[in-house]
Amino acid sequence: MELGYWLGRGAEAFRDWARTYDEFAAHPATAVDETACEVAFEELLARLRGSYPFFHPCYAGQMLKPPHPVAVAGYAAAMLVNSNNHALDGGPATSVMEEEVVEQLAEMAGFEAHLGHLTSSGTQANLEALFVARESRPGAGVAVSSEAHYTHARMCHLLGVPVFTVPVDARGRMDMGELERLLSTGAAGTVVATTGTTALGAVDPLHRIVPLARRYGVRVHADAAYGGFFRLLTGGRPNGRADGRQAPFAPETGDALRALAQCDSVAIDPHKHGLQPYGCGAVLFGDPDVARFFRHDSPYTYFTSRRPHLGEISLECSRSGAAAAALWLTLKLLPLTPDGLGAVLAAGRRAAVRWAGLISDSPYLEPYQPPELDIVTYYPAVPGSSPPRLSRVGVASKEVMHRGMNAKEDPVFLSVARVTADAFTARHAGAVADSDHTHVLRSVLMKPESEPYLDRLHQRVERLAKTSSPAARGSGL
Repeated sequence: MELGYWLGRGAEAFRDWARTYDEFAAHPATAVDETACEVAFEELLARLRGSYPFFHPCYAGQMLKPPHPVAVAGYAAAMLVNSNNHALDGGPATSVMEEEVVEQLAEMAGFEAHLGHLTSSGTQANLEALFVARESRPGAGVAVSSEAHYTHARMCHLLGVPVFTVPVDARGRMDMGELERLLSTGAAGTVVATTGTTALGAVDPLHRIVPLARRYGVRVHADAAYGGFFRLLTGGRPNGRADGRQAPFAPETGDALRALAQCDSVAIDPHKHGLQPYGCGAVLFGDPDVARFFRHDSPYTYFTSRRPHLGEISLECSRSGAAAAALWLTLKLLPLTPDGLGAVLAAGRRAAVRWAGLISDSPYLEPYQPPELDIVTYYPAVPGSSPPRLSRVGVASKEVMHRGMNAKEDPVFLSVARVTADAFTARHAGAVADSDHTHVLRSVLMKPESEPYLDRLHQRVERLAKTSSPAARGSGL
């Protein structure tokens, strides 16, 4: 699509709508000098070029990519109105759009009934879910895995809720034996399971966590901020089969993603795999009655309609209606189906599976662990270092990252993840743990363009690993 055209259409439509009201004069206080605007805008554009190329498949580092042009056009058109979805009098049109997209997200998650809304971030979505968990299980703590996002510990501290950290297995997933030991003490009232950890893309065994938690009367919240949309590729039902073109998941991964439907709450981020600009998260509750925890009085809002206002089921107040409009428009064109938005995720998943195979066959790279979603972890095969020494693996990984991103020609942008010696040796038993931690390379292939670009990306990373610095190789190698 031609973005410039649709941006212009949005601006034109706004002007046409504005003309249906009485003409009024703009206040001189808001006037800006056109020449000064030209200078300032050119400076802005120049400074933005100091960003990393998140739009390009050579950027295979963090969970970053641009929104779809459809989302940009929808956001810009609605931003001119600048509605606030806290209350219907602030966003009468976009609040309805939000209700419609939340209904679609809840259906994707598998909820038969739900309460939910968009949020400004995944952190906010998790905060609201943990708030409801605290109110539902007063005095009880929250169990999170050692690989869970740091936001959970921070939000529990904010809420005054104890946090219990559960160790993970050799794939970075919550250890079920350790979780059961914790739940048997009665100390935890909620388990947070992650479907797509930030570092490794690991998926906690949600299909096993839910029945275990129910046995102890414990709630389950799924932090599906990253991995939730992958449920589109699972077939949707227990033992369902995804389209073979989707690079199917391991059976336990698919079962875990399908188990989102059995959770008490789910956080999901459309600004990750939903192709949206930042400022679009979502929280879903399986029990609409949790609305009782959000009840509050406001003497100056909620009077324009008897319908529920989104602010009445949210901790957050002002929120952009443009975020709802952008997601609404995107889902009109790329619906939440395997052949709609699912096809975008499938491309990244296929790329990750294929790259893991290329890395396994490479003389210059070694896999850290197989990808469960679309995040690939690996490290340089340091010549002459067999078995690998953690100190050298970490130096070589950071060397490849820095040389790649600072190359004047053919740059490539990767990231690293810090892993403990125990985690590394659990995956590579012969490794020499001469350090208490190390770093491995990490690439997020969330852009579908990564799939056709993969051979070039792999060759570039291989060259960087092959020519890693003498410091990374160590003396005598």
